[in-house]
Amino acid sequence: MLLMNEKIIIKWLWKLFLSGIIGILIYLFSVQVNFCNLYGGMPSTDLLENPQSELASELYSADGVLLGKYFRDNRSPVSYNEIAPNLINALIASEDCRFEEHAGIDLRGLTRAFIFSVLLRRRQGGGSTLTQQLAKNIFNIRKETDYQGSLSTIPFLGTLIHKTKEWILAVRLERAYTKQEILAMYLNTVTFGSNTYGIKVAARTFFNKTPADLRIEESALLVGILRGTTRYSPIVNPKRAKNVRNTVLTQMVKYRFLKQSDCDLISELPIELQYKAEDYTQGMAQYFRAEVRKRLLRWAKENGYDLFVDGLRIYTTIDSRIQQHAENALKEHMSVVQERFDEHWREGNPWVTETGAEMVGYIETEIKKTGLYQKLLHKHGSDIEAIEQVLNTPVSMKLFSWNGPIQTTISPLEAFKYHKKILHAGCMAMDPHTGHIKAWVGGIDFKNFQYDHVKEGKRQAGSTFKPMVYTVALDNGYLPTDLVVDQPVTFLEPNGKTWTAQNAWKKYSYLKRTLRYAMAQSYNSITSYLIKQLTPQLVVDYAKKMGIKGPLDPVPALCLGTSDVSIYEMVGAYSTFLNKGVWIEPFFITHIEDKNGNIIETFTPQSQEAIHEDTADLMTYMLQGSLEEGALNSIAKELKEGNEVAGKSGTTSNHSDGWFIGLTQNLCVGVWVGGEDRCIHFRDFKLGSGTATACPIWEKLMLKIYHDPHILYKRSPLLDLNTVSDKVREIIQKKVADPSKNTPSTLEGQAVCSTKKTVIDLDIDKIY
Repeated sequence: MLLMNEKIIIKWLWKLFLSGIIGILIYLFSVQVNFCNLYGGMPSTDLLENPQSELASELYSADGVLLGKYFRDNRSPVSYNEIAPNLINALIASEDCRFEEHAGIDLRGLTRAFIFSVLLRRRQGGGSTLTQQLAKNIFNIRKETDYQGSLSTIPFLGTLIHKTKEWILAVRLERAYTKQEILAMYLNTVTFGSNTYGIKVAARTFFNKTPADLRIEESALLVGILRGTTRYSPIVNPKRAKNVRNTVLTQMVKYRFLKQSDCDLISELPIELQYKAEDYTQGMAQYFRAEVRKRLLRWAKENGYDLFVDGLRIYTTIDSRIQQHAENALKEHMSVVQERFDEHWREGNPWVTETGAEMVGYIETEIKKTGLYQKLLHKHGSDIEAIEQVLNTPVSMKLFSWNGPIQTTISPLEAFKYHKKILHAGCMAMDPHTGHIKAWVGGIDFKNFQYDHVKEGKRQAGSTFKPMVYTVALDNGYLPTDLVVDQPVTFLEPNGKTWTAQNAWKKYSYLKRTLRYAMAQSYNSITSYLIKQLTPQLVVDYAKKMGIKGPLDPVPALCLGTSDVSIYEMVGAYSTFLNKGVWIEPFFITHIEDKNGNIIETFTPQSQEAIHEDTADLMTYMLQGSLEEGALNSIAKELKEGNEVAGKSGTTSNHSDGWFIGLTQNLCVGVWVGGEDRCIHFRDFKLGSGTATACPIWEKLMLKIYHDPHILYKRSPLLDLNTVSDKVREIIQKKVADPSKNTPSTLEGQAVCSTKKTVIDLDIDKIY
């Protein structure tokens, strides 16, 4: 009888077991097919074969340096072979000791977790494998609405469904990928805190290393952080971080990845970090990266990509070495200029009217244009007293200075006033033959002043615009050797008034000057004579062909650079001279790759013939005059030794803007220096001229480039002077043969060109 009962019990137990197995299979099948939408969907086969995780898009220089990233979650992938073996060992020992044995689900681990967590109510770690954790990380089953069914919101049942889906996905991942691929995918998807996703970013953020270079104690620390990114952060909780690191080392001993003697030694080591969280406000070429970001967002929208998650690789024309030299040159000189400016205005404020009087209420008016004031206005409405109280209440903040940030207690109004006294600058360098932008420095400090002075900022060009006028003259029959008298030139304006351009030195010599000498010495009288002969509209038309996109007023004063232009436009225009008369659009992205390295877009710059090739050569020769016989002949001898340079400085009438644009064989560089507003400036020409403020930045940059053994920029001539001489001689002979082609200045007193390197055709001592 007892035996019979035992058989019945065994039979029923067997039936119960089979029923359970069948029930589990039916349950698993119903979850996979989402029966009656009870469980929610599952990731598609395509998504499983190509699991998507958010990858940062990376921006590279032309010489292969990572300039920066665009991301929501800062993540960059690596392959298994790029990861140190001790990191893999630490991960397996700490998180999934039977990783090599299971097929995605560890039944022993699940049983242990069930016994301790459910039956004994004790925390003993979960039973999730690394593959399950990977499935959870990349598919986000618990949060994505597409994966939620009508049962998903029920307590416990919803958790069971989510776990089941992760088990299924883990098994499918094990079938689709090798163990090595799964480990690499896992380490590429996990977060280490501080907006640091993936092992590549974590290794660089915490230790400034690649994953392949991590030491055992560093690997153990990073694996330990995964147990709680805040709780075990070596930045926030260094003691806990060391404890969890040593726990991981102990696990490595337990599973024979590390000897006990080595563990004992390593456990005593302190945590040594080189922590530097990646931030878009840090690193090189910050202004450039911000400009590229605007361009890429438009491109991504038009082409169906997400810049922040698709892991694009954007390759630019920037040369990281020239970029670094440009940033350093600008900072070195601007710190000196700021010191002069502060001393110059030691007993007053630099915001003044045209007559030199301080502008009353300037700060109070300008602060109303800020975002802070708009927020206060939104909060307090018409309660002006409340707003003023906030603006005048001292708070702790950091102020910019060239000696480093100043931590102080100051009112927002006084801090605003302090920063208004800071001078700003911009610099862009471009290869004139390809249009490739090699350096882009949009300001003095991106963290504090994010306004870009290369492309976004536009200011009056002053005398740097004069070469546009001379270009039109040469392209319409004038020669560098033509003589024009330095005397007043008067224009009748539409309102009946007259306008006469004065020279910067407030007098006229009434002597004949060659066009080359007149441009070198920046004679306003002779430039205004030319625009009167040529008409302002013709100058505007030429400037447009040479890349000046903004509005230009067709008025006589245009010849003195009264219209607003950008460094970006002016560098493009000047590059036309070195590019044989062809304007080429300043250009900064060469191509874009997807995350797999496939090229998905290539870019080429626009170009057009703007002026005759002969005119371009003659203008280059004209611009050499500024540095050979003009106001800029004090340029460092070292820069001119075995080398030819050209350029033009510019200064606006009240010294608000200082400009310099310099040319060498393979580089056109534009520099601007000035206050945030036009009313902020030096009071005299000597201190505020482009020669004093902008030109030294170009000079420092070029010397740094020539001294850099890693940059193959050789000193070389700009032009073949014999060729230029032949061109001028040929044109003169044609004009002599056909008097109808003579310019208004006539050819009297001119000789046939010689091939002397100094000045074509003229004996300077006799003419000047």
